[in-house]
Amino acid sequence: MKAVIDTNVLLVANRQHADISEECAQSCVDRLQAMQAHGITVIDDAYHILGEYQHKTSISPPKGVGDVFLKWLLRNAGNPMHVEMVSITETEPEHFAEFPCDDLQQRFDAPDRKFPATAHAHPEKPPIWQAADCKWLDWWPTLAEYGVQVEFLCPADARGFYRNKFPKQPIPAAPAATPLPAFDHD
Repeated sequence: MKAVIDTNVLLVANRQHADISEECAQSCVDRLQAMQAHGITVIDDAYHILGEYQHKTSISPPKGVGDVFLKWLLRNAGNPMHVEMVSITETEPEHFAEFPCDDLQQRFDAPDRKFPATAHAHPEKPPIWQAADCKWLDWWPTLAEYGVQVEFLCPADARGFYRNKFPKQPIPAAPAATPLPAFDHD
């Protein structure tokens, strides 16, 4: 299991996201714990992702599962068994050469651009784990055209937030959910 993880997954696992369902929070907790036990987290080597994690969470002392995950990630940043880093090139603030589609980059939330850029720069193009940021429902089809998959850990929550934020627009479909792999717990 390998993934780029949007910051909102950590925040939802910490229960720092208002109006999120318990099912969504538990999904994020389960994914982060599985990543710690069996996965490889992909980040950028300029620490754009880690910097955002550190800005939005608390590791001293950790208060939630997202905080514990960040602390683990910082300890393992140099361990290729748990973390892989890729280079992304910031051509101007929050604008990346590795972003898969220039047209979409212009419409994409600037602080979120580092996630598709990181996934696209990695030779395996790992999926991006997304919790409930509803705007990604509009963006995932274009990213998929460029080989970047988005896994919505909370598709029902994302669709509900979309309905509330954009009441006059039809709710886009989310990609089919990928179940958490079963692991041998030896």
